[in-house]
Amino acid sequence: MTRPSKEKGHNGLVAAAYLQRLGVNTAVFERRPVIGGAAVTEEIIPGFKFSRASYLLSLLRPQIYIDLELKKHGLRLHLRNPYSFTPMLEEGTGNKVPRSLLLGTDMAENQKQIAQFSRRDAQAFPKYEAFMNRLALAIDPLLDAAPVDAEAFQRGSLLQRLKSLSTLKPLLQAGRVLGAQLPQYYQVLTAPITKVLDQWFESEPLKATLATDAVIGAMTSPHTPGSGYVLLHHVMGGLEGMQGAWGYVQGGMGALSDAITSSATAHGASVFTEKAVAKVQVSSEGRVQGVVLQDGSEVRSKVVLSNASPQVTFLKLTPQEWLPEEFVDRISRLDTQSPVTKINVAVDRLPDFLAAPNAPGGQPLPHHQCSIHLNCEDTLLLHRAFEDAMDGLPSHRPMIELCIPSSLDPTLAPPGCHVVSLFTQYTPYTLAGGKVWDEQERNAYADKVFDCIEAYAPGFKGSVVGRDILTPPDLERIFGLPGGKTCWKEKNLPWRRGGEETCKGTKDHNTPMSTTVALPPAEHIPLCHDPGPALLRPPRAPVLQLPLSSPGPVSLWQRCPPWRRRHGSRGTQCSPCRLQRPQEHVTLNRL
Repeated sequence: MTRPSKEKGHNGLVAAAYLQRLGVNTAVFERRPVIGGAAVTEEIIPGFKFSRASYLLSLLRPQIYIDLELKKHGLRLHLRNPYSFTPMLEEGTGNKVPRSLLLGTDMAENQKQIAQFSRRDAQAFPKYEAFMNRLALAIDPLLDAAPVDAEAFQRGSLLQRLKSLSTLKPLLQAGRVLGAQLPQYYQVLTAPITKVLDQWFESEPLKATLATDAVIGAMTSPHTPGSGYVLLHHVMGGLEGMQGAWGYVQGGMGALSDAITSSATAHGASVFTEKAVAKVQVSSEGRVQGVVLQDGSEVRSKVVLSNASPQVTFLKLTPQEWLPEEFVDRISRLDTQSPVTKINVAVDRLPDFLAAPNAPGGQPLPHHQCSIHLNCEDTLLLHRAFEDAMDGLPSHRPMIELCIPSSLDPTLAPPGCHVVSLFTQYTPYTLAGGKVWDEQERNAYADKVFDCIEAYAPGFKGSVVGRDILTPPDLERIFGLPGGKTCWKEKNLPWRRGGEETCKGTKDHNTPMSTTVALPPAEHIPLCHDPGPALLRPPRAPVLQLPLSSPGPVSLWQRCPPWRRRHGSRGTQCSPCRLQRPQEHVTLNRL
């Protein structure tokens, strides 16, 4: 396997680790000096180690921890409790400390916090949490299931329609879990998050705090239909068996990539950094033969897995003569709008919030470990910030998620100092008036963000040792994220993954190329070729097929009990082709 790493490289590393454990010789090629794509730790400012792009962990599928033995390979996590802090800017309160909203795992304490703003909301919050948890319970298994094959239902033969019925089973099971409340749950997935939250709550600080999870990383407003599904993704996450938990990785996010790499290399995988892939080699018959690196080296392989974006994989790396014109057109029109500018900041002391003053000794307090939401007192503020970006302007009052991972992991900064992650929006990729994101524009926007923080935590600007500003074009240039897009969740409903986001020419995970597959972020466009495919599914499902010199593919299963390995049993089926003819398949059980 060859993998040009262009985005969220931990996905490709997971694929490499599984393949190598299954006995498939695997080589990983990374363009940058550090492995991991967006999940990296970099010392941009001497002594300060930043999770430079991604900064919190939650949505990595639980089975990956077990199968790849990530704890054995050094992965250590810091869970956060409390996990959310929203300070207020309140004038005219005299000497009173401004109010704030602190949320954690203690429901009674949560209700006490919410009651500051609304007793009615405090009573409704446990019911809301139970409602959302039930939805997460129903939807979560769909993430490990193949998407519904709508194309087969609409245009396939009778046999294809019968085969595609199996893709409906997880969806029907989800409907059974949701029961009579299915219409209300459907609204959560399709309506604006403001409409959903208005039915539950009346206080703006609570609604705005919850709404941040519906828009973060997405060029959407709380008033945008479907924004509730992005919020659901944050509920569906989990760490250490705790549903909805998000945490810090000891040593930064790069330590996660290091653990996955260690698991892969321990079984024989080869990992190369500063080895950018220039193009995919294709034979005169249209079959992949390997890749050519930018230094001119050729790597021969019957299978190429690309962890780059679909745009890079098919528009830059793949010879265009082998791709249908319509397919290329639809790939080029995939939505890559990003609202995010990430700012990494080194400080010599903790931020001192008016709503929660620091301890005399300067040690971290519970709120310092949280996702700290600034300019989030009202959903109208979030919408106005979005409207600025629609006009081609950086938000005048940007939405800010401030995290201080060094509050739980002191290895990231010198004694007494801290690293601060600022995930801010909305900033358009293309600025109005012909302006570009040059150094002046970057610093002007960062200064605006710092001014906002200063209003909540006076003295913040004076504590800054250095900063690293990553606008959407910077995120694209450094990490290969198309348009700087960090989040693909807003159009990724589990039963739509093969729908409007999937291009024609990719039916049933197919691509026009033989033996090449893209591993895009959040599986927003799962791609594969069949026959002779290479398909990666999440780790709890039958994961992939690789072509041999023989006519049929090899089915690789992760975990298959002995009673399912006999010829003719379901254990010899391929996913997704479901063939059961033993003479055409060899089942490998290496895990």
